[in-house]
Amino acid sequence: MGYEHIILFAGPVGAGKTTAISTLSEIPVVSTEAINTDFSISNKATTTVAMDYGQISLEEGHLIRLYGVPGQERFDFVWKLFQERAAGLVLLLDESAKEPLTDLDFFLDRFAGVLNHGVAVVGITRSELSSSKSLSACCTRLQQRRLKVPVFEVDARDREQMVVLLTALVSMVQMRETQLEAD
Repeated sequence: MGYEHIILFAGPVGAGKTTAISTLSEIPVVSTEAINTDFSISNKATTTVAMDYGQISLEEGHLIRLYGVPGQERFDFVWKLFQERAAGLVLLLDESAKEPLTDLDFFLDRFAGVLNHGVAVVGITRSELSSSKSLSACCTRLQQRRLKVPVFEVDARDREQMVVLLTALVSMVQMRETQLEAD
């Protein structure tokens, strides 16, 4: 019998959370996209206002439930709802954003609840749109914060890349659970 885990996708507006879940999910994604009314945050036509939901089965009947939360801080009450049950966090950051490291710090602080009882990975998206490279800067920032969080450069539209990122996270979840059982 396989296990079941809830994985939370978070990050700023436009980082690729809805796209990543759509890329990974084996079922039609439940999405709460609405017309974007705040173009000061993003030029996207639509934005998530409650959550996205999908799921994927891994080897041996393991079921991974994928929840994506809105990127706007005004929906932080939704963030809090999902943190307690999440075994892991996929934090997506937009490389082409003005301040990817500021976004990293902001979301790590806001999703500390998951980090306290779970594990995380960072996925840097849209690197093809930017001349700066945030991968090493993110790794340095995570080390400064004393967090052991792997960082991946990914295209949220590429299933293979997203499966690698998700598999790494699920492996970390399993290792953490094994350590907790041993203690």
